[in-house]
Amino acid sequence: MNKIATGAIAGFAATVVLSLLMMAKGMMGVMPGLDVIAMLSAMMGAPALMGWVAHFAIGTLAWGIGFAVLYDMIPGGSALARGIVFGIAAWLGMMIAVMPMAGAGFFGMAMGMMAPIMTLVLHVIFGAVLGLVYQNLIASRPAHG
Repeated sequence: MNKIATGAIAGFAATVVLSLLMMAKGMMGVMPGLDVIAMLSAMMGAPALMGWVAHFAIGTLAWGIGFAVLYDMIPGGSALARGIVFGIAAWLGMMIAVMPMAGAGFFGMAMGMMAPIMTLVLHVIFGAVLGLVYQNLIASRPAHG
């Protein structure tokens, strides 16, 4: 499997974990205003299903493949560390670009101080899963002789 496909699979796995955490957060009533799927849907003027499609496309294609392509340039001594660094960079992009476009303000501050903290934690977990899955998939590739 090439690194692009490996990145996409790792990005999909990390997006599944992130999505489960987002759903758990919602079920516990933690920061109900911080609903990424609703934000994406509203930005597209589309139903929630399209928000989920966009969420998985971003996590799998943009972040997963982006991680694989940039892997050797990302600082960190391990795939886990690189994944976390990448997750933090993705969070920063979301805080500076996506949150203002969604009407939540710079760093999502229109939703309060917990919004950037909660999204940072979720992105660190996303990055950790991304890095670990990527590393395990790379390690399981058969050696070419």
